[in-house]
Amino acid sequence: MSGIIHPRPNPIVAAMYTSRDMDVDVVVVHGPAGCSFMASRPLENAGVHVVTSAMKDKDLIFGGAAPLEKTLKEAKERFNPRTMAVVATCASTIIGDDIEAIIKRVDLGDTKCFAIDCHGCMENNTEGAIRALEAGANAGVIPRSEYTRQTKLLKAATDLERNRGMAGKTYLKPAVSPTKYSVCKSIIDTLSRGGKVAVVMIAKKELAYRFADMFLAVEEAHRKYGGEVRYIANMDPEAGLPRIRRYVSDIDRDLRAGGVEIHDVIGGLDEYAIVGDRMRECVDAFQPDLRIFLGICHAYPDIHEGDILVTDQPRELANYLNQGHSAVGEVSSHTMVMGATGIIRLETAETLRDMMRD
Repeated sequence: MSGIIHPRPNPIVAAMYTSRDMDVDVVVVHGPAGCSFMASRPLENAGVHVVTSAMKDKDLIFGGAAPLEKTLKEAKERFNPRTMAVVATCASTIIGDDIEAIIKRVDLGDTKCFAIDCHGCMENNTEGAIRALEAGANAGVIPRSEYTRQTKLLKAATDLERNRGMAGKTYLKPAVSPTKYSVCKSIIDTLSRGGKVAVVMIAKKELAYRFADMFLAVEEAHRKYGGEVRYIANMDPEAGLPRIRRYVSDIDRDLRAGGVEIHDVIGGLDEYAIVGDRMRECVDAFQPDLRIFLGICHAYPDIHEGDILVTDQPRELANYLNQGHSAVGEVSSHTMVMGATGIIRLETAETLRDMMRD
């Protein structure tokens, strides 16, 4: 990915979020106090305790063992966690701190604590996630088979972003979302004339909590205006780590309460990078007049003019708009879904509801 100058996701943060996915109770960031600060707060909203060894300038010279040992003891005393992950940073990596050796020197009782060897200079953020999964498997936190499975998915996600996403562009300026009015009018017009609407969600993990609201809103429009609908989503309840499967259970519960049943379930919430071709078969068989894509829209292999694309990423939105697609943005979705236990209202879906009430 050389030549890309817009900011990209951080491998350290990816390791932290993957620790969350493995249901780790405490994440210790071994680095300066401000390292990954913005990522830490949403993680705590999701129920993960995030602490820092708060390395100072003198620790860069004499080593960071002392502050890390102190932080581990404090975390054990304060939280008494079942599992604890120590995530390396650029600072601790550069000075060569042996985190595993430091962990062994601290009496943590029955707490399972393991080190994740990563730093911000890895080429892809997914490498931080893979390092976290490997460390978790070595520590017995997750099955090795799940580590192998997740590694394949993360490499596929890296290839997807490089080939079709923002990792394949030198620079993308974050875009401001166009109004949702025109895309919602297209949905109402299509259903009103008896047309077919396919809603395809290719969501990444917890972001499904927000994108799934579109199924509820389109179903309301379908009941009011008629037409035909087909709902397709990567919501396999048997795929992924326990936390990811809980997301599916929560969302499915709320969809059913709203009278929505997903017609075609293809892949899990962590399989967004590999489900596109199978989803295309279902969409083509339905022969819709209008297609709506939610989430990682470019994971679908055949996006064309006239489709509606809904993304949470401002730079990905710019990517879609630059290609001439009818796209809208749901900025700040990631912050909103952290710690969620049910579907969260989507602005595009709310706009559709408002238009139905007019």
